[in-house]
Amino acid sequence: MTLFPLAWGRALAPLLRPLRWLVAHAWLRESEIDGVLAWLQPTWRLNRVFARVEGREWVSQDMLALRLRCNGNARGWKAGQHVQLYLVLDGVRHSRSYSLTRVGAGGRIELAIRRQPGGRLSNRLLDHLAVGSVLELGAVGGELHWPAQAGGVALLAAGSGITPLLGLLREALARGFSAPVRLLHYVREAGQCAFVGELRQLMQEYPNFSVSWSLTGVQAPAQFPVGRLCAEHLAGLDGFSLLACGSAGFVESVRSYWAGPLQIEAFTAPARRVEPGSAVQLQFVRSRQAMQGDNAHSLLEQAEAHGLRPAHGCRQGICASCTCTLLAGTVRDLRNGELFAEPGQPIRLCINAPHGDVQIDL
Repeated sequence: MTLFPLAWGRALAPLLRPLRWLVAHAWLRESEIDGVLAWLQPTWRLNRVFARVEGREWVSQDMLALRLRCNGNARGWKAGQHVQLYLVLDGVRHSRSYSLTRVGAGGRIELAIRRQPGGRLSNRLLDHLAVGSVLELGAVGGELHWPAQAGGVALLAAGSGITPLLGLLREALARGFSAPVRLLHYVREAGQCAFVGELRQLMQEYPNFSVSWSLTGVQAPAQFPVGRLCAEHLAGLDGFSLLACGSAGFVESVRSYWAGPLQIEAFTAPARRVEPGSAVQLQFVRSRQAMQGDNAHSLLEQAEAHGLRPAHGCRQGICASCTCTLLAGTVRDLRNGELFAEPGQPIRLCINAPHGDVQIDL
């Protein structure tokens, strides 16, 4: 049931400030307020971000651009950041992180979602999500930014790594960035080249911008160059700032070839060798489970191995959707080996392993 349109809900958002004060001071419960607001307008919430699907467009054979309009709680979002998207499937709340390819006025945003073979959430979104559906979105993150003072900008993307770079590119060109900009997109097959029509149109509109594609699969049409990233692909970019996004292996290759200003973002966790660990005792308090684990694997891996289903997204410490509270014990950051032992503080399950016996609020 909808008593008024989403645009009215956005306009009426300032009226919710007194309710937020009452919730913050424990006079009201946020869940009860949200229930009433959702009855009035499906996207209306006190603090949480909900959005309505306004459009769908296939931008490659395996990538769909979703145009959404958010309620008034999506504040300060920027193109190039990534946002958590939540969906309940078979009674389980799943989340994944997707890049903002566009942030417009009036709460309008765009996400681009690539099909993942066997992916539960991506396939459901691509095949079944209809215009008019309502989705919940979470926190935004990401540190990629456009180097405004650079003598030139090179964008290197592998697969769906093009999505945050496209968001930054659109805004930079629209603002009048006039230095040379080069985009090189690596995909396995020609059908995976995304946003081709728009990118070619941008080349015609902005003479300082050029784009090329490189296919990394075994077979490729003759009109496409073939080959993985190599040092020769970066020739002629002296004085440029470089932004790269792709798998962990791809961005590490970029790092090895490039000595100039560099920003990177990986959408997969780097491969790590897991050595046999020592036995530790794990307690997941809210689940009332205690079991023997080890100090080598992440808390997320071990919780899943024992049948628990913690919320998670990126599995590499970026999206923070697997954050839980450390109640007791010490954990070790798997990225750098740092120890953390402050009870009552949040930790991310995917990048922390128990250093000894631990208690987790899960």
